[in-house]
Amino acid sequence: MLNKNDILSTIEMIDQQHLDIRTITMGISLTDCADASAARACDKIYDKITHYAKDLVSVGEAIEMEFGIPIVNKRISVTPIALVAAASETDSYVPFCKALDRAAKTCGVDYIGGFSALVQKGMTKADEKLIRSIPEALSETDVVCSSVNIGSTKAGINMDAVRLMGHVIRETAERTNGAGCCKLVVFCNAVDDNPFMAGAFHGIGEPEKVINVGVSGPGVVYHALQAVKGAPFDVVAETVKKTAFRITRMGQLVAQEASKRLNTPFGIVDLSLAPTPAVGDSVARILEEMGLETCGTHGTTAALALLNDAVKKGGVMASSSVGGLSGAFIPVSEDEGMIAAAKAGVLTIDKLEAMTCVCSVGLDMIAVPGDTSADTIAAILADEAAIGMVNSKTTAVRVLPAIGKSVGDTVEMGGLMGSAPVMPVHAASSEAFIARGGRIPAPMQSLKN
Repeated sequence: MLNKNDILSTIEMIDQQHLDIRTITMGISLTDCADASAARACDKIYDKITHYAKDLVSVGEAIEMEFGIPIVNKRISVTPIALVAAASETDSYVPFCKALDRAAKTCGVDYIGGFSALVQKGMTKADEKLIRSIPEALSETDVVCSSVNIGSTKAGINMDAVRLMGHVIRETAERTNGAGCCKLVVFCNAVDDNPFMAGAFHGIGEPEKVINVGVSGPGVVYHALQAVKGAPFDVVAETVKKTAFRITRMGQLVAQEASKRLNTPFGIVDLSLAPTPAVGDSVARILEEMGLETCGTHGTTAALALLNDAVKKGGVMASSSVGGLSGAFIPVSEDEGMIAAAKAGVLTIDKLEAMTCVCSVGLDMIAVPGDTSADTIAAILADEAAIGMVNSKTTAVRVLPAIGKSVGDTVEMGGLMGSAPVMPVHAASSEAFIARGGRIPAPMQSLKN
């Protein structure tokens, strides 16, 4: 039974501490849209998406109005297009990306994810065709997001795909002046039910359609920690856990309501502390509230480990349907505290890589100099995939080569994407390492049967 204090506290979290439902994402299976004719397949894709998701935005807006809870984005995720398009006789999958873009705009959603390929153990002809289509596809569409899974604990790391993705990211940056790279993410151990972009796709083990909800509230956690200044870390962890519990309960309420109104099964609640550029909505400031002078200094990884673990525990206490990437995100351009720490030179790519060992994803929204080579980008992907593979966790890279810019410059993306200071990469070459190709074998952790 809710009491007056619970209600007032929730109102304060929404009005003053940036608590929101970051996304309601409808996952849709497109496996029955495969066709030998690419044109017919694209028509089937458009028709199915616009049929299933026609009320997604209006239902989200109605729930937002009735419950008084901000729902920032309404999104769609679909079956990885490489699997759907494989049956079609065509040299390019750009038309499939355009069909997704057109369907998303008809439905009025913010983004659609699933222009994706799963190549952790090797590439089919369709996978390679999709990957090579990414730069052109993202340059000719507006709301489509793309992802490629290049490794897993079970399969190892596909270094041929890593090398190819280095070139694809570089070409995407050149074609789109960097903007397309905001919608392109490279995974290791990608999950099937992620509601967050740019990495969302509808996994092959998922139902015909599903509703997944992403909840976020860094500002709420920051505010809660202000009440336990100087307290031991077990008190800090318990405070974060209790706060995450309350946030997740709100997310499940919205998810179940959307599921009922859209006549679509409820999948998961993803409780991820996803920051925004707004002051008071920063993961970095949470870490600094624990006693760090600046995010990125010694102790940052330990603080982030505590935060990520406590968020997961609080979420699991609140719902049996916690999934996705649940934890803490560290996207540099989308977090005003991390932007400040990077500009101060305290937060570096090397430190961010260490932090990804204990956060819920990986190197995210990081701007690098415009002359960064494809091989260096590929080596960054390989390092991050290795962390995910060995630690049996999801890792990802969303890196933004800032064409025409160098270290110290700033890249402005606007909106939730924020702005990113261009960060230095190592000058020593990784070219010979990346040129080897092949596959880094799966670790001993993969042998669990």
